[in-house]
Amino acid sequence: MRITKFGHACVRIEHDGTVLVLDPGVFTDAEAVDGADAVLITHEHPDHYLPDHLRRTDAPVFTIDAVAARIREDAPDVAERVTVVAPGASFDPGIPVRAVGELHAVIHPEFPRIHNSGYVIDAGGTRIYHPGDALTEPGEAVDVLLVPSSAPWLKASEAVEFARAVKAPRNLAIHDRIYTDAAHGILEQHMNAFLPKEGLAYVRLADGADL
Repeated sequence: MRITKFGHACVRIEHDGTVLVLDPGVFTDAEAVDGADAVLITHEHPDHYLPDHLRRTDAPVFTIDAVAARIREDAPDVAERVTVVAPGASFDPGIPVRAVGELHAVIHPEFPRIHNSGYVIDAGGTRIYHPGDALTEPGEAVDVLLVPSSAPWLKASEAVEFARAVKAPRNLAIHDRIYTDAAHGILEQHMNAFLPKEGLAYVRLADGADL
């Protein structure tokens, strides 16, 4: 199993010859989808979903109903490849996946919350959780948490507490284009003040690097 970090919230998960790409958005180089067997989208915000990236590949797309509706509007040529998944549902785009949660984190109390489902991917017994833009716990033990590290809706303390609550042995920073490198260094200090005491590790990788 290999996880490759791409721009912002995008990762590639490769296992047993199958490649899943999650959330290739505006901060992600288009090459991230090359060779994908399936693309998964957590929600409709452009830092997670970019129609041109979906057009670059002929892979099937798995996503929630709200995103499927956007794709039908933005890229009807892609819509025929879209499979809608319901929150809590299990599906198999080549690697077993379960959808987790229904709503995006609160950005501001007066903004309506959009739909968001994260995904737990079971890569040969190694479970990887991508929550999208939410702090919804997966409801099962996972081995790798793709933990949001910077966002307008996120405080450093929330990122720390989310990682502590999920208790994944490895925590890989995603959603990382909002902070400067200096700010990410501060967050790493905060993570390392708490997670190692509980046997948990935190790492932020450069784009294109593997875990």
